[in-house]
Amino acid sequence: MQKISIDPITRLEGHGRVDIFLDEEGNVANAYLVIPELRGFEKFAEGRPVEEMPRITPRICGVCPEAHHMASAKACDAVYHVEVPPAGRKLRELLYSAFYVADHTVHFYILAAPDFVLGPDAPPAERNILGLIHKVGLDIGSKVIRCRGMAMDIVGTLGGKTIHPVGAIPGGVSKAINEEERARFEAIGHELVEFGLFSLQLFREVVLGNPAYVDMILSDAYTTPMYYMGLVDENNKVNFYDGQVRVVDPEGKEFVKYRPEQYLDVVAERVEPWTYLKFPYLKKVGWRGLVTGKESGVYQATPLARLNVADGMATPRAQEAYEEFYATLGGKPVHHLLATHWARLIELLYAAERLVELATDPEITDPHVRNIPTATPDEGVGIVEAPRGTLTHHFITDERGIVQKCNLIVGTTNNYAPISISIKKAAQALIKKGQVISEGLLNRVEMAFRPYDPCFGCATHSLPGQMPLEVVIHDAEGKVVERLANW
Repeated sequence: MQKISIDPITRLEGHGRVDIFLDEEGNVANAYLVIPELRGFEKFAEGRPVEEMPRITPRICGVCPEAHHMASAKACDAVYHVEVPPAGRKLRELLYSAFYVADHTVHFYILAAPDFVLGPDAPPAERNILGLIHKVGLDIGSKVIRCRGMAMDIVGTLGGKTIHPVGAIPGGVSKAINEEERARFEAIGHELVEFGLFSLQLFREVVLGNPAYVDMILSDAYTTPMYYMGLVDENNKVNFYDGQVRVVDPEGKEFVKYRPEQYLDVVAERVEPWTYLKFPYLKKVGWRGLVTGKESGVYQATPLARLNVADGMATPRAQEAYEEFYATLGGKPVHHLLATHWARLIELLYAAERLVELATDPEITDPHVRNIPTATPDEGVGIVEAPRGTLTHHFITDERGIVQKCNLIVGTTNNYAPISISIKKAAQALIKKGQVISEGLLNRVEMAFRPYDPCFGCATHSLPGQMPLEVVIHDAEGKVVERLANW
């Protein structure tokens, strides 16, 4: 048995490699996503004052520190048994909505779009953000950069820092906003709504308007039926900041809905000896290995999953896009992995619309933004929807508020098993006996993990600043067929 390694994999946050094993005939026998570095933040937390966690956990990652910030803040609220006042809660969600617009913009335009705008087989030197801007023009490139910058301006104002925010604290937020800031946020929000609509139209033209791309989206190589997980509000509409976690089975039927403090009744984590990242699964279904279907406890937590578990979107234009999505793809649930990119843009539009709703709420400028904790701290769980999936922070403290135990289940950890399954399925469909293994073909295998928007910085850390890539292709007899290098 021969091995092909894609090391490192590209256009993601963090580090990882794909190992593809060929049988004696040259077909794919198996494929694995290997995470070779250790996390450790759960141990870093022990012995720290719990109120420091909303400042410590954002350091896990510079891509989605806002998600860890909010999950930790909500867990601290629960530890101290304190209720956040309405204005404080709305300011948190306002920051989070702006963050979602910025983060989804980065993934779609920088990490995903090059595969579609330039093409999956385009030369690597062109298949990137610079090649994308060259293809679509400076006007569109400038629009993307400007809109992301405006969203991050809101994050910086409310969070105290543009990256690694510190604004959310146990019981609320550290600072109220004035009318001038509110008006500025509202104006930005309206422009971001237009940007969301623009992005969806661009997807219709570039992706849905190309029959080859539609065929690829609908192909079996990128279709993976499984359970889906996501946060919903009291009306089962998509919500990023608050609500209950809903899980539906591969047929779209509700399997369970649970509150944050109940997560250990639903989710367990499995350890495998060949990777540092754990495999969460549904306890009541059980672990059946890296397989899909109703008998497997593997679940997906992504933008596609959030749409599949919800009964709709809570804002009008996003709801229209949601209805178009399912009407086009044949109804719920959708199992086509590459459709996640479309779902992400629907979420971007929802986040922008929600930002406007919050910025125009009369209560948003109320100066009462925090309730001071007075109860003895003990234990708490906070859950938000990170762009990459359901994010759980669980802290147990002593009576002084010193963390004794910490558990973090991040979005990419939820998706580790689905990513592994998707990579194997794509590799088996694309790599066949006697076929020339080109760089473009290997990129199509990588396209099976990009919809998950994996952020291995949340799960792992690597000391080297860069890693060279060399893929050596062997035939069944061990003879080198081709050598591809990237350094």
